[in-house]
Amino acid sequence: MTSSLAGKTAIVSGSGRGIGAAIARKLAANGAAVVVNDLDPEAAQQVADEIVGAGGRAAVCAGSVTDPEFGARFVATAVDSFGGLDIIINNAGYTWDSVVQKMTDDQWDAILDVHLKAPFQILRAAQPVISTAAKRERAEGNPITRKVVNISSLAGLYGNAGQANYSAGKAGILGLTKAVAKEWGRYRVTVNAVAFGLIQTRLTESATEDTTIDIAGQEIKVGVNPMLLQAAQHIAPLGRLGTPEEAAGAVYLLCLPESDYITGEVLACSGGLVG
Repeated sequence: MTSSLAGKTAIVSGSGRGIGAAIARKLAANGAAVVVNDLDPEAAQQVADEIVGAGGRAAVCAGSVTDPEFGARFVATAVDSFGGLDIIINNAGYTWDSVVQKMTDDQWDAILDVHLKAPFQILRAAQPVISTAAKRERAEGNPITRKVVNISSLAGLYGNAGQANYSAGKAGILGLTKAVAKEWGRYRVTVNAVAFGLIQTRLTESATEDTTIDIAGQEIKVGVNPMLLQAAQHIAPLGRLGTPEEAAGAVYLLCLPESDYITGEVLACSGGLVG
């Protein structure tokens, strides 16, 4: 355990597995108390138990980020468990792909809800807590810098065939990032985004006919075309996919005090892959 984030409290959506779990572990290993979230309560609890077992602090807030009341509950868990909120990581999400002429309204709405509306709702719920704390700290002469890191994708920067909904959501989160950076600067909050390329998770495994995930009872096919996976590894300057731990490292950089004067920016974590 190190102490670069000692005394900080973080909430990390979608942190029961994959990149989110790696982010939660990384922040906790560096001193932050972490609220772990996942649709699956058991997955969230397992990550929280791992953090506590390693000497860290963690609480669980299970449930869907798309539930209207989730944002308030997520923020309240941080405040009630650890006394405040310093770091917000909007990570939760999944893909539900189709070419545009075959994409249903349900597909479009579901992906925009999880990748764009849910982060907005979480940030909206956090604002009263952050603004109140910032005003108190300013009056005391002890201003503290807080962090928001929203997760985007190369699809949000360049688009991706078969992912009009996902690309739109991930492009939208960049606009949200830049807008809130301008609104929350007065609270000493930096708001940035990390755009991931191909990272090794269950969503980027080689696609097969039976590769699915369950979202609220809906079986959704996931995975990446094997030819695309192979081509991407050849095209990327680093010649491979990234690991969840490397993805977490990019997020961690934007949570450090060393990044306190960086806001409204997008950091690509893609092994050099673009477009």
